[in-house]
Amino acid sequence: METKKDIALKPSKELPACPVETTLTLIGDKWKVLILRDLMPGTKRFGELKKSIGSVSQKVLTAQLRQMEASGLLTRKVFPEVPPHVEYTLTDLGYSLKPIMDAMWDWGESYKKSVGL
Repeated sequence: METKKDIALKPSKELPACPVETTLTLIGDKWKVLILRDLMPGTKRFGELKKSIGSVSQKVLTAQLRQMEASGLLTRKVFPEVPPHVEYTLTDLGYSLKPIMDAMWDWGESYKKSVGL
């Protein structure tokens, strides 16, 4: 049986035919969307991401970041220091999701207003 991780790491020729499904395969996870949100302003260290996202475990965050790196949405830079220093930055492909993230923000704001929140 295929896992979510297997799907996210498939080469593009094996991605779903539907473009919406392809997008959801790559970013349709709660944590990935929050990672994108937090990296849109610029580079962050692992600890900064973990703190800004909140209740995600270190194991899950690491797995999500690795999947996004394999998909070409972000880059990971390791600095040879003690303690280890790792930074994550969106690639141009990752930044190309900004209009989608902005639309999600706008829709969420409109929804909250429509239900009186």
